[in-house]
Amino acid sequence: MKKERPFSELIPFLPPDTFEEVAQYFQDHTIHLTLTRERKSVLGDYRRPTNDAPYHRISINASLNPYSFLITLLHELAHMLVFLQYRNEVMPHGTEWKMQFQKMLIPYIGKNFFPKEIENALIKYLNNPKASTCTDTNLYKALYRHSNNKEGWTLLEDLPIGTRFSIKGGKEYQLMEKRRTRYTCKEIDTGKLYLFPSIYEIKPLGI
Repeated sequence: MKKERPFSELIPFLPPDTFEEVAQYFQDHTIHLTLTRERKSVLGDYRRPTNDAPYHRISINASLNPYSFLITLLHELAHMLVFLQYRNEVMPHGTEWKMQFQKMLIPYIGKNFFPKEIENALIKYLNNPKASTCTDTNLYKALYRHSNNKEGWTLLEDLPIGTRFSIKGGKEYQLMEKRRTRYTCKEIDTGKLYLFPSIYEIKPLGI
């Protein structure tokens, strides 16, 4: 059985001075929060109460930097509040969720909780929030720059033309051409050309 821990242990995962605001949601609602190992395809998730688990369940990747953690946590809390108001009558990331998420994030804008680069990208993102921050290129890049990324890894868009790089799994490529949001890269072993998104995480190998 998992042991319950004091919610104050969440403080190190959040930007300074944001805990009290977040804590209010947990005081007003019964929420089981789980911190998980890194998941590539999802940063967090929300599950509604069931007969077997009559409480709200939220999980967040513990590996996220504090700014990503706060944004992801508010994202999932917005799902909770939308469920409480509409149950299952609206789309998961529809208008109701977007308006709720905007309402919850706006109080954190303009108060130096976020670095300027992240805040500027976040303001643009809030015009039409998407299901995942990973799908907003500018916000993803801003958050990535403030993460404790593995040494030697960076984003593909940081490389000059001609640079060789490897991806997770070990395959090696060479950057051939920069386009608007995707880059043409040649696989070293086969010579085949592939398109990679500019925010793909890679490890430079040299020219």
